[in-house]
Amino acid sequence: MGTWINVVLIILLIYFVATKMLPTKGVEHITPDELKEKLKQTKDRQFIDVRTPAEYRARNIRQFKNIPLHQLADKLHELDREKETIVICQSGMRSNQATKILAKNGFKRVVNVRGGMNAWNG
Repeated sequence: MGTWINVVLIILLIYFVATKMLPTKGVEHITPDELKEKLKQTKDRQFIDVRTPAEYRARNIRQFKNIPLHQLADKLHELDREKETIVICQSGMRSNQATKILAKNGFKRVVNVRGGMNAWNG
């Protein structure tokens, strides 16, 4: 009986980790080079940086508005659900979480920058 419980717990743990790490359905993932192209045409796009204010102040991309991940759900009313929403963080993990929040709240075109600011060389 104990082994079955352990197996079930391991399966639940794997499921939990996988759902947190896997990309969200319907979310586009782009490279920093692809982001450079999107930055050339900002009409009908909004750019969100979900890092902490200190991280943002240290280094940022001018077009990105800083909304820390822990505040995003409370600030959705400040964003346009119809615009393409491009999200970045330091490494791509927090921005991936942010894309899940946005997609669940009706944002139609959500984009995550793979590698985040660590990969940005602009």
